[in-house]
Amino acid sequence: MTSVVVYSDYVCPFCLLAEKVVSRATAGRNIGLNWRAFELRPAPVPTLKPEDPYLPSIWARSVYPLAKQLGVPIELPSISPQPRTAKAFELLAMAQDQGRDHAYSLRVLQAFFQEDRNIGDPQVLVGLAADVGIDAEAARLALKDGTYRARHREALRHAKEDMGIRSVPTIVVGDQIFRGTPPMAQLEAALDQFEAAAGPKQSHPLISIGE
Repeated sequence: MTSVVVYSDYVCPFCLLAEKVVSRATAGRNIGLNWRAFELRPAPVPTLKPEDPYLPSIWARSVYPLAKQLGVPIELPSISPQPRTAKAFELLAMAQDQGRDHAYSLRVLQAFFQEDRNIGDPQVLVGLAADVGIDAEAARLALKDGTYRARHREALRHAKEDMGIRSVPTIVVGDQIFRGTPPMAQLEAALDQFEAAAGPKQSHPLISIGE
């Protein structure tokens, strides 16, 4: 099965909104969704605080209007400062091995943006992994032992150095790259081309969409 690749950070609300667009556009097609890691603010870079002006401003200006348009319930989480996502992405590697990366990523995004849960807490992450069929004890031990830590570092290197990712969501559809939450029509057109393509891949043109 061919796949759309979504580079995301679980503290980015546009990643939850993009998931809705991509899921709708790929429904009924023989196309899977693969999720990849990109930390917007890896340690030791400070994470954002919801009480500071920046987050409420961008949510009012961009997040809430798009969420209303797409019919996605979403709220600015209260956790301050925002959690780091390295451990959540370690379990993403585990989910990838089980073909559960889409289900896991969606569950983590829902937990943060719809349930106001701290996705930096290992105990919370183990529960979310279990929600999508990942063995809870195996997930707990993986986080405790750092089983996927090196793989996560390599995933970040790949995103930054090999793919040139600078913002999320970044969505790769065959030979096209969308930065931001793409309009449905543009994404469907790219998916049509993706399905019809028979030749070798060409270089990636970058399509910048909104925020």
